[in-house]
Amino acid sequence: MVSTLDPLAPNPSFEQQLDASDLTRPMKWLWALSAGLILLDGFDFFIIGVALPFLQQDFGLGTAEIGAIAVAALAGSLVGALILGPITDRVGRQRMLIVDVILFLVATLGTVIAWNVAALVIFRFLVGVAIGADYPISVAYITENVPTRWRGRMVIGAFTFQAMGALLGALTGLVVIYGFQVVYPDPVQPAIHYAWRWMLGVGLVLAIAVGILRFSFLLESPSYHLARGEYDAASKAASILLEEAIALTPDTDPPNQTPNLNLGDLFSPAYRRNTLLASIPWFLQDIATYGIGIFTPVILATLAYSTEDTLLAKEFAAAQGSAIVDLFLVAGFLLAVLLIDRLGRIQLQIIGFLGMAIGLTILAIAPLLHLPPEWNVAMIFLGFFIYNLMMNMGPNSTTFLLSGEVFPPSIRASGAGIAGAIAKSGAILGTFTLPFIRDTEGETTLLFILMLVCLLAAGMTYLLRIKVLSGVGFPQTDQN
Repeated sequence: MVSTLDPLAPNPSFEQQLDASDLTRPMKWLWALSAGLILLDGFDFFIIGVALPFLQQDFGLGTAEIGAIAVAALAGSLVGALILGPITDRVGRQRMLIVDVILFLVATLGTVIAWNVAALVIFRFLVGVAIGADYPISVAYITENVPTRWRGRMVIGAFTFQAMGALLGALTGLVVIYGFQVVYPDPVQPAIHYAWRWMLGVGLVLAIAVGILRFSFLLESPSYHLARGEYDAASKAASILLEEAIALTPDTDPPNQTPNLNLGDLFSPAYRRNTLLASIPWFLQDIATYGIGIFTPVILATLAYSTEDTLLAKEFAAAQGSAIVDLFLVAGFLLAVLLIDRLGRIQLQIIGFLGMAIGLTILAIAPLLHLPPEWNVAMIFLGFFIYNLMMNMGPNSTTFLLSGEVFPPSIRASGAGIAGAIAKSGAILGTFTLPFIRDTEGETTLLFILMLVCLLAAGMTYLLRIKVLSGVGFPQTDQN
């Protein structure tokens, strides 16, 4: 709905002028730059699933080492969101963005040239730190710099690029594996030694491209300057953002419109429920999302392509399957963009969790039915389709969006960072324990456990629900 606030009224605030504005080129540019790094996040988190079978052969990895490599970036993401989110509120979005891009480039280069398991784990951890910082930076940038009526769709639209990155990771795996099949049709050793480096190397090329684009346009959020009482800087930033002369003063934006908040206020009675809503469902969702997402090629290879007779044939088939099911990640995000303002954040999140549970149930029962091979593959893909579609239509979109909407500007990056850190602890739990559960209890038991996790997440979303009005993140205790 178009804002009804009158920008010509005496002393309109920055928020009023922003809401009355059309989407300007700087707004679109900031959105695209945020989306670019989110694409890298998706690529880096999920390409490791395609590369893991080759790493396992190259370094002779055991279950614990596979888990360590898979979880390293997630652990780094937890640290990055927990530490760098609050720092972003102190030093500004722009400065932290520069640090984030540099760290991402250096760490990605390190993963490509890693000489042993320990080096790879360390560099993957640093990649994760950069990714963890990007979540609060990106959600704060978009939330604070686009009109309210566009916020939900643009935040989710940017997060759609995580799915694009995952799809790009699957396609990269396909191209690299096919290339090694063509160049080295007989010996498998060259692929074992170098295929994973080529896969991660594509991530480095993407990081360089996004880094160049990121440094081409740097703009601090006017809301950040206003929260610090920096009116001249806020006026300059607002003028660039809105593409017209803007003068912000204590008359237009009085100081301390919200209390001078700090990290501890996230757990105060005023904001505790907001923090729990932003954190707990996201924590539970990431147990399933990363537990399944990172290992999608492995699960597909086990459930659907176990009859393939060579490493390259099995992994090529699994990468093909991953690319197909990842298309439904993109479709889910597109549905979220269409439905977010019609159904609302809370309802869409609950529906999504229930849909994920249905998809996981289909995956769990497929091997128990002893269907003919072609029917078994079809049922497995159906489960993945439903799971991925409902996940990105619901909680994978709404949790990210809510983390930026339910906190005021002075602690927005801190709140989003804390929520992201708690979520990544769920991702670590899912990713690290998945190989052990799969090895000891089997795929079916694992999938049933994750189904129960999704049902619990739907229930917690309902219990913790608050009213989210127009994307403005202030305490609203009325349930909706």
